[in-house]
Amino acid sequence: MKKISIIAITDKGIEQALVLQKQFPKSLIITTRTSDNKHVSVVSSISDYLADNFSKIDGICFISALGICVRTIAPFLNDKYKDAAVICADELGLNVQSVISGHTGGANDFANKVAQLLGGKAIISTSSDVQEIWGVDTLGKQFNWKTESTSTLNEVMALFVNNKPTALLLDVKDHGTDFLEKSLPNFVTVFYNESEIDFTQFELLIAVTYKEITTTIPVLYYVPKVLSVGSGCSKSLDERLFDETFKVKFEEKGLLFSAIENFGSIDIKAKQSAYLDWSKNNKTPFKTFTSEEIDTVNVPNPSLMVQEKIGVDGVSESTAMLMANTKTLLVEKQKVILDNNEKFTFAVALNSKVERKAQIAIIGAGPGDEELITVKGKQYLENADCVLYAGSLIPEEMTNWCKKGAVVRNSASMTLEEQVALMQKHYIKGNSIVRLQCGDPSIYGAIQEQMTIFDELGMEYFIVPGISSFSAAAAALKSEFTIPEVVQSIILTRGEGKTPLPATEKLVEMAKHKATMCLFLSVGIAKKVQNQLLEHYDASTPVAVMYRLTWKDEEIYQGKLEDLAQIVKDSKKSRTVLIIVGEAIGARKNRSHLYSPEWKHIFRTNKKFVLNE
Repeated sequence: MKKISIIAITDKGIEQALVLQKQFPKSLIITTRTSDNKHVSVVSSISDYLADNFSKIDGICFISALGICVRTIAPFLNDKYKDAAVICADELGLNVQSVISGHTGGANDFANKVAQLLGGKAIISTSSDVQEIWGVDTLGKQFNWKTESTSTLNEVMALFVNNKPTALLLDVKDHGTDFLEKSLPNFVTVFYNESEIDFTQFELLIAVTYKEITTTIPVLYYVPKVLSVGSGCSKSLDERLFDETFKVKFEEKGLLFSAIENFGSIDIKAKQSAYLDWSKNNKTPFKTFTSEEIDTVNVPNPSLMVQEKIGVDGVSESTAMLMANTKTLLVEKQKVILDNNEKFTFAVALNSKVERKAQIAIIGAGPGDEELITVKGKQYLENADCVLYAGSLIPEEMTNWCKKGAVVRNSASMTLEEQVALMQKHYIKGNSIVRLQCGDPSIYGAIQEQMTIFDELGMEYFIVPGISSFSAAAAALKSEFTIPEVVQSIILTRGEGKTPLPATEKLVEMAKHKATMCLFLSVGIAKKVQNQLLEHYDASTPVAVMYRLTWKDEEIYQGKLEDLAQIVKDSKKSRTVLIIVGEAIGARKNRSHLYSPEWKHIFRTNKKFVLNE
């Protein structure tokens, strides 16, 4: 919400309003009470203020009795889809009631936020919120899906909030469908293929799809923009005929027109008026590709005629696949002849990002403590069909989250080829695969060689970052590694052992910066590291030798840089050690400007926001 008014009826209400204004910096505090506070706008009549501003405000928070709020706003209520979100808090902030526009206007979220700020309780009476089920009228907006329905939305909502048997069809996979899968109400059954649904067992179908569905029960569509359309055409193309005919031909394929994400052709069609007009009228990006780009795609239906005329095997199929970043098509090339004998072709591809297919999740497991994996990482681990982990670096307890029936292997005894073969076996089946890496995969994670093989085999993968041991080190040392005016840089590196360092990254050169230095894989050459660092760091610079950070057998040794080698020797630790060097260890000086009263920034401008009457 951008425009918020906080209406306070009493002096105590003004005190609460001033608390809220700090969290909603551009909000206005409106009152009829006398106030000398420069942040408070005093008006002669709340009703007159609302008469002039109700339709211009996104959210209104009354701090008053609920009856005062209701009677005051009643004359200005018009449309649940357009009215401002109105909430009402008591002057002590004990209860915050969502009054109108709970879902569509955002009053429920507004009430929850204000209740958090005041330490009170949000009072929400919307049926779906009370039952803790989806607000089906707002899900589309929440996840950027277009909402369409074969019945009125009110009829659909009535079926859902009354817990009628509901089928959920998920034809794509995105952030929104992940949310739906994790929060299924007990009267909803999820399906991934329409053919598996026995519609006689359900009274409502909710479908996140790009396809049209034929059934006798009401259908609530959430339509994501996921379809790429490629097209080629004759030299001239009538704008009106193309517009009318293309939509008909497209929908004949059982696809939802609102699912079109982008439209493309070859660059020589960049000024084709029919394409440009269609793109503008349908608010759909129009993209063109060079013949060189098009030639990188193997199309299922190459055309000798197109090759002879413009030097490529085809336009519609190749451009659709290029835009969708895929090698497959939902609809292969369709040839269409208009009433005036002009011609065009089109093909359709599904955006590869939303395809329901096997993927490998390379997940950062964190430094050791099983509870330091990210929420996202844990969710993927819990749902995986195949899990590979390095047992020497990842605690066994973490595998307890794997589901029953999952294949869970310690990769320590396996070659890279054996690991890939196992993952490939599950990938072919469409299973969910997790490669669990210690710390954060991007830091000494040895994932490059794995990704190279995945690329060669055409296996999709993604990375979920994790907490690195250097972050865990800062926490264990109760230190901030970037101290204002002392040290503002962190260097993650290692000493030079059997594996040489790049010429520009020699440790003695890095030491010139006197940054907070985090040394991985260097405990075996501690004496050499000490000598190199002493060329630039002071001998008394604090150091920490940290063994198996966050594990149950964690050990930490601290001292001065001049004693680093001896500290390591005395610790008798030879592996799984992180060495930290720098003045930031344990430092307690120099205040940041961030929270200084004199420091202004975008979130704290120190400006007054008052009503100008």
